[in-house]
Amino acid sequence: MCVFLKMSVGVPFLRPFARFLVPFTLPEKRRNLYSTILQRYMSSKIPAVSYPTKESTSPPEQLKLDEWKTTMKSNVQEEPVSTVISNNGEDTLAATRELIEMWRLLGKEVPEHITEEQLKTIMECTSKSSKRKYLKFLYNKECIKKAKQVKKEMKAAARKEVQEAKLLETTKEDKQQNFLFLRLWDRSMNIARDWKGAQAMQFGQPLVFDMAYDNYMSRKELQSTVSQLLESEGWNRRNDDPFHIYFCNLKIDSVYHKELVKCYGEKWDKLLLTATEKSYVDLFPKDSIIYLTADSPNVMNTFQHDKVYVVGSFVDKNMQPGTSLAKAKRLKLATQRLPLDKYLQWDTGSKNLTLNQMMCILLCLKNTGNWEEALKFVPKRKHSGYLDISKHSQEFLNRLKKAKTFKSSPKGS
Repeated sequence: MCVFLKMSVGVPFLRPFARFLVPFTLPEKRRNLYSTILQRYMSSKIPAVSYPTKESTSPPEQLKLDEWKTTMKSNVQEEPVSTVISNNGEDTLAATRELIEMWRLLGKEVPEHITEEQLKTIMECTSKSSKRKYLKFLYNKECIKKAKQVKKEMKAAARKEVQEAKLLETTKEDKQQNFLFLRLWDRSMNIARDWKGAQAMQFGQPLVFDMAYDNYMSRKELQSTVSQLLESEGWNRRNDDPFHIYFCNLKIDSVYHKELVKCYGEKWDKLLLTATEKSYVDLFPKDSIIYLTADSPNVMNTFQHDKVYVVGSFVDKNMQPGTSLAKAKRLKLATQRLPLDKYLQWDTGSKNLTLNQMMCILLCLKNTGNWEEALKFVPKRKHSGYLDISKHSQEFLNRLKKAKTFKSSPKGS
């Protein structure tokens, strides 16, 4: 075996047989064999390095470490701090955008369009759960807006179809018949309503909305109050005998004024109503003013055409009873409330009505004087029907008879 190993055989040839040949050698020779194989294998892998002689060697170049350090420090100091801060802000914005996009791809409730302000509020959120909650709120808000838009488009399409069908019918009828009267178009109807509003401003009965309650309401309550005022003005404009509407105690550049201008837009200056900073006490005599409030102990039995009725522009969701009554008492004004208990079987809820409901009731009372017709504008969810009005009317007649007999009786008796 030893003779076989001393043969001039290359290392690549012996390498596959080394694991079989080595165990059969003696221990001492086995160590020598390991060393020789390792040396030859390493010499075949590592390239030969030529060591320079003393003659060929040149003095090594010394590294200028101090100069290198100073240049590196100067490069670092030259970078502006502001760019680092701005880059950090941009990085956080980009990170939040990527996070929102990732959540959208994962199918979570994330809105499609996010403004810069909303992104900043999301960045201010401390935890992921708060970010998710805020994004869910924005998502629900966007879904409601989309649903309203779809509903609006569907209504517009249905209205357009109805108008087209009416136009087809009218064209067919026009071909067959000749009308005696001219057709009234929307423009002519608007002109007629504006004319009635102008007459009401000169000769109509005043109806005052007290606008001095903006400090008692939150932002949301004030917006709902303004929407009710817009609806009330629309009901009054479409009526045959409208009121002359007064917006008293309306301060310029107040929250009320800004919200009204925002909702009306360019039409605000063209409205046929009176908006003033003065109080109704300064415009009308106190004897002719009646403040309508649900907290009044006095019941309104009949509508008086020579009185000035005042309605508080106040949406009270926080349940603050007696606010308008206290103001009327402070100004020493007469107060009244609607006879809801007298005509309706009241079930649940407060007896505070919205401004547009009060407008419809007062318009109906002004034109007809019938409480049954007027109280139809009270929501049916608040009462279970009408009471027996004949019984109350009989009691009223008996009171009138007693009053007449008392007046006609002699003083000496």
